[in-house]
Amino acid sequence: MKHKELEEHLLSLPEVWLDYPFGDDAAVYKIGHKEDGGGKMFAIVGEKSDPLRVSLKCDPQLAITLREKYESIVPGYHLNKKHWNTVICTGQLNRDEIFDLVRLSYDLVKA
Repeated sequence: MKHKELEEHLLSLPEVWLDYPFGDDAAVYKIGHKEDGGGKMFAIVGEKSDPLRVSLKCDPQLAITLREKYESIVPGYHLNKKHWNTVICTGQLNRDEIFDLVRLSYDLVKA
């Protein structure tokens, strides 16, 4: 999966906007109103990562299960490892599987 395809999907979700609070290397996708200066992050994409890496919020038990099942899913990089996974887009998970994990993260943060 390419960064542009993932970015288009992330930005297609309601109330999502892009921010760079950690510098140019980390694209942070947030839910909420940008005008309020708020928003909660639900996805972080490594801008220069190759292969592409995206960190997503996850249910803690599911996070463990996914890490055990897929070597391309690891504990969230620089995040709370109980609640975040980093997905390395090597092709082990297909586009729809990655988009499902994006939606799960979005739903968890939106709730």
